Amino acid sequence: MVKGANVGLTALSENVGSVVVGLGWSSATGEGDADVSVLLLDGDGKVRSDDDFCFYNNPVAGNGSVQLLGKTPTADGSEDRISFDLDAVPQEIDTVVVAASRYGGSRFGELDDLRLTLADGAGDGLVRFAVEEADEVSAVIFGELYRRSGEWKFRAVGQGYASGLAGLATDYGVDIDDDEAEGPEPEQEHAEAEPQAAAPEVRVPAQATAARADDAAPASPDPVTPPKPVRRPRTAKKKVTLPRTVRKSLADNESWRSARLFPVSALKSDRERETRATSVVLSVMAQVPEFGRRLTAGFGAPAGRMETYTEVTLPHGESPRRPDGVIRVERAGKLWTALVETKTNGNALKPDQVQAYMDIAARRGYEAVITLSNDVALEGSPLVDVRIDGRRKHKVALWHLSWAEVVHQAQMLIRHEGVGNAAHAWLLQELLHYLQHENSGCHGFQNMGAAWVPVRRGIDDETLCQGDARALEVIENWERLVRQVCLRLGGELGQKVLPVQRTRRGSDPRTRRTELADHLCEQGRLNAEIRIEGTPGVLAILADLRTGKLRTSIEVPSAEPGYPLSRVKRLIRRLAEAPADLHIETLVDGPSPGPRGTLERLRPEPADIVPKGGAQITGFRLSLFKSMGNGRGAAETGFIRSVDEAVDRFHAQVVAQVEAPARRSRSEEPAG
Repeated sequence: MVKGANVGLTALSENVGSVVVGLGWSSATGEGDADVSVLLLDGDGKVRSDDDFCFYNNPVAGNGSVQLLGKTPTADGSEDRISFDLDAVPQEIDTVVVAASRYGGSRFGELDDLRLTLADGAGDGLVRFAVEEADEVSAVIFGELYRRSGEWKFRAVGQGYASGLAGLATDYGVDIDDDEAEGPEPEQEHAEAEPQAAAPEVRVPAQATAARADDAAPASPDPVTPPKPVRRPRTAKKKVTLPRTVRKSLADNESWRSARLFPVSALKSDRERETRATSVVLSVMAQVPEFGRRLTAGFGAPAGRMETYTEVTLPHGESPRRPDGVIRVERAGKLWTALVETKTNGNALKPDQVQAYMDIAARRGYEAVITLSNDVALEGSPLVDVRIDGRRKHKVALWHLSWAEVVHQAQMLIRHEGVGNAAHAWLLQELLHYLQHENSGCHGFQNMGAAWVPVRRGIDDETLCQGDARALEVIENWERLVRQVCLRLGGELGQKVLPVQRTRRGSDPRTRRTELADHLCEQGRLNAEIRIEGTPGVLAILADLRTGKLRTSIEVPSAEPGYPLSRVKRLIRRLAEAPADLHIETLVDGPSPGPRGTLERLRPEPADIVPKGGAQITGFRLSLFKSMGNGRGAAETGFIRSVDEAVDRFHAQVVAQVEAPARRSRSEEPAG
């Protein structure tokens, strides 16, 4: 679509009761990011209350009809997804505005390939809109969903906004908390002030939403508007979260175990694990609406009453089939149904089984088949290949969930975002305990695959050649492991954690992985980068299969004023609790490397990493090294366990100490 164009959704697909909008962008450095927000407006172009403002601290709005699904990595960067159950949007709402904003003085001109996509309930793409000319603005309205004569339509807006999230929210009627921002940390007191933007910014007036014609171009932006002071949007109502610290036990001794709602001690076979895990997850989904909606919104399910079933028998030729579960959601008399196929303990999905469920779903008019296993799905590399009968009018979507993603969503709700009441929080806590128990078999990606050992041996004896299919398998499993690390760390921190993919725009995921496999054959190294919200740089992971070493590192920019020695001393002070074997390298302008040393040696002699000859310091690279596990699994000596431990140690002992003091986690912002 082009800017200003509009289209009726029913003209594009018959399955638009629920749609998913994606906002995407990419960055050359891998560090650029933005926050998505959605505003539900009445006929006057205003929100009815603060609850109609959906953003990072209020991810669900409109009685569950709008839900932020979070970020997902793509071939071109990352994409924020938003689920809209259009049939459930309150009748008082005429327009839904989809926007994104940047923070900390950043502008959208620092990001590439700004785009909006819209997909129907089956996951088929319907709309793509590229946003241009957003260089000097800190917020952008990407598009609008609005009602016309009982039909939902979409308009491509693509207009810049002057004063970021706070200004956008205010102009649409959201109350803003006027508390003054907290003062700077001691480390920042002498930092240089950020220069004010020299050029005036542009914004779209809120009134333009209410008064427009279908075929008219978007309203012209206001003339020069001075930036508003940065203020904090109010958060949603207080919700229940569980305390991080556990109360002292009343047990007589440590051998006593708390009674659990979902016991795991008697699980012995894979079939028992699959049956129990399916029943546990589906029952909690039905009883905790926030959790059930979180897991199904991205699959096109509406926001309605959910019922879940196990031990279901469905006819299929001469032999009936028994899927592991069924999910049914009812909204306004309409029914959405999905079959569920579950695997635990690292067992792979069976293509013939999934194909049979796809055929059954198509015949019975079901909307989706959901597979749930320890594996992690990758873009462009399906876990199961199924045949789609193009002659059938009814389309069935095939979706996949990893157990790691289920755990991540439960952690986000009970530890960071909160749920409606204490009973729901307790249910999620019991679910989390079950999934993380060693007997459950629901531990996420736990095996680097059959190619891991042959590839390692081929690298050791230099017999691994480019084009070897086994190297590509290792690259795919490495990507799965990195994505799982991001899910686990993000759930623990309550922050966005995403893998960084530095690829050419429009590159094919399969081609990118083939190139990485060739580099593995040539260099014997696996590389990855992850971006953690609130940290000053990108956390890099390097697994050197030749030396058997894991390196975790981060580059910390040095923008503070002062003499070089003063900058070095400030860094050393901030790393007071870091391990003594931390390697510090000074980054300088020019091709020559800067001086380096261990923290143990530099504490008494910080001047040793001051560059000679007056070279300008641009930053510091902090690194920790660890021996790499040999096994392909997640045992104590396995490669997966060693990567998890290396990332955890580096984040806790290094990254957490050098996080930018001025940028707190948004999940920790106080409510208005």
